[in-house]
Formats: sequence, C-alpha cells, structure tokens
Amino acid sequence: MLPILAAILAFVTIGSIGWVLVGGDDSGAQAVKRAQALGTAKTAQQASARKAAAANTPEARRKQIVQQLQEAERQGRKARRTLPSQLAAAGLSISIRTFYIFSAILGVVALLAAVVAGLHILVAVGAAAVAALGLPRWFVGFLGKKRMKKFSLEFPNAVDVIVRGIKSGLPVHECFKIIARESPAPLGPEFQRLVEGLGVGMTLEQALDRMYGRMPTSELRFFTIVIAIQQKTGGNLAEALSNLSGVLRARRMMAEKIKALSSEAIASAGIIGSLPPVVMALVSLTAPAYMGLLFTDMRGQVMLLGAGLWMTFGVLAMKKMINFKF
Repeated sequence: MLPILAAILAFVTIGSIGWVLVGGDDSGAQAVKRAQALGTAKTAQQASARKAAAANTPEARRKQIVQQLQEAERQGRKARRTLPSQLAAAGLSISIRTFYIFSAILGVVALLAAVVAGLHILVAVGAAAVAALGLPRWFVGFLGKKRMKKFSLEFPNAVDVIVRGIKSGLPVHECFKIIARESPAPLGPEFQRLVEGLGVGMTLEQALDRMYGRMPTSELRFFTIVIAIQQKTGGNLAEALSNLSGVLRARRMMAEKIKALSSEAIASAGIIGSLPPVVMALVSLTAPAYMGLLFTDMRGQVMLLGAGLWMTFGVLAMKKMINFKF
C-alpha cells in the first residue's frame, strides 16, 4: 500500500512541477502566442518604416522647413524685443545699468532745459519722458538697424566663401576663419566671435544661436536652419549653401524693387510729416510775436502738446502704411 501511495504522490508532484513550468497552457497556445508576438513586432516595424518613409517625402521635409522658419521668426521677434539684444545688435558694449543711468541723466537735462525755457510743467514732464524713454531706445534701434543692414548686405558673399572653400576641400571652420579675417565689420567681427566660441568647445548650432542673438537677421537664421538640416539629414552642404546664396540675393533684389516702387509713398509721407513743423518754424521766423503765445501762454502749451500727440499718431500710422514686408 505504501509503495502505491508513494508512486501516486511522486506522479502528482512531477505533474504539478511540469504544469507550473509550462504555465498551464499547452504547446498549441504557446505557439499561437509566439505567432501573435511576432506579428505584432512585424506590424510595429512596418508602421515605423512607413512613418520614416513619410518623413522623408518632399512634402514632409517642406512642412518641417516651414515649421522651423515659423519658429525662427518667433524667436527673432522675441530676441529683437529685449534690450540686451538691441544693445548687442547695435554693437554697444555698455551694460543695462549704464544705459538706464544715461537715459535718466538725459531725462533730467531735458526737464531742466524745459523749465528754464519757461514751458509749462506738463510740457516739461512730457519732454523729459520723451528724452529719457524714447530718444535712447530710438538711437539704439537706429544703430542696430544700420548695423544689421550692413551685415545682411555682406552675408551672401560670406556664404559664397564657404561654398568655394567646401568645394576646394577646406573644412567649414577654416572657412569661418577666412570670413572673420577678410570680411569688413560687422560681418568679420561676428564671425570672429563665432570662431572663438567654437574654439572653447561650443557646438556649431550653439555658436550660431548665440550669433543670431547678437545679430537677429533673417539671412543668418536661414543659414542656421540650412546647417541644422544638413547635420540631421546629411547631403551636399556646398549645394545647399549655394542655393541659399541665390535665395538671399534674390531677396535683396526684391527688397530694392519694393523700395523703388514705394519711393513715391515714402516721399509723400515725409512731406506730410514735415510740413507742420516747417510751417511753424517759418511763421516763427516771420512773426515771432504771433507764434510766441503758443510757448508763453498755458493754453498754447496745451495746444502744442495735443498737436505733438496727434502728429505722433499720424506719423506712426503713415509709417505702418509704407512699411512693406515681404
């Protein structure tokens, strides 16, 4: 009896261990599961391959470039609004604190000059506000636009230097050094700072982003996007930069055409905007007593303040009308 029980117990134990190891499923169920797993993996691979093929189509690349251009435009507007970026674009090495101190001094001088001239206190405060808040920023913006214009004019030549250097076998960094050494300001100094940034371990993308922060022009952003796309997807960099150079020169020609076609509107806006101050100055020279009441009487000063505000609104409206973007 005992041997029979021992045999039954051993059979049950071996069967239980086998059932645990197998997992309670038969070989057919395991085969089905393995087939399903292989089918799922194959389906995922096919979906990934279709996704990669869709991403490599011309339409997908066009959408990617459009998205990068839109993001570049947003970053450019954000960069141009900050005061440090404006100072860097103008080529000024002063700090923000120094700029604010200079603005405050200019406002105080304007206020004292208006009070000494006998103007009303409201007119004096308005002149001080314009001198402290408007005049320094306008001057910085004027210098920045002038400097960026020079940079944009010379930038296609720099791209051509890079194209010829790559075709002759030079690395891109050596082409940057040639541009930094041979190009006039502000193109040469900016590329010199780019080369210095690459020399201290910065990547090309980081160095170009910093350069764009100092010089937020659309031409430089196009160049940055072309370099970034070429690093990600590969391809002929010389051909891409050659096409970029042609696009930049075509944009410059289009800008000159727009400037020529809109010259009449710009001249009309200049005449209309300068006519009231010119007439006022001529009347002041011919009849000083007639115009002097506007400066000595409080009502005349208030009228001058209102006229100045309306003139400002009118000039800004005309500027908006003749500012053609392309």
